[in-house]
Amino acid sequence: MKSYPDLRPRLADALILLAVLALAAVVALWQFSARTESAALTVVVEIDAVEADRFPLESLETHTYSNNGVTLTLAPYVGGASTVSSQESELTRGICVSTSDCPTGDCVRTGVITRAGQSIVCLPGRIVVTLEGAQTDFDVIAG
Repeated sequence: MKSYPDLRPRLADALILLAVLALAAVVALWQFSARTESAALTVVVEIDAVEADRFPLESLETHTYSNNGVTLTLAPYVGGASTVSSQESELTRGICVSTSDCPTGDCVRTGVITRAGQSIVCLPGRIVVTLEGAQTDFDVIAG
């Protein structure tokens, strides 16, 4: 009769599993802590695929842009705490389109953008507002 190997978990299997879980926790904490570091963000406004304006997000000024019969107003946003920690009271800074006279209004409904890589697009006005900076969150990396 053929003998089958013993497939029950052993102590070594549990130790390997714990090591893998600990490594995953360390990598996750490292990633989340890197996201909370403040990075200087820059607002880039492109009109008809040409850079029209560039200014730091911290300038906290209202800017108005017109193109193709559409006028939109960019407004700064300073929100509540970005983390749920009593030790940190870091404010979320962002920018949004407060008013626009474009027929669809999608740029206004996009809301506030706060991280590098996010953008607001007004298709009728052909205006793109993007946040650039050292801190970029990637959803997918294709190589």
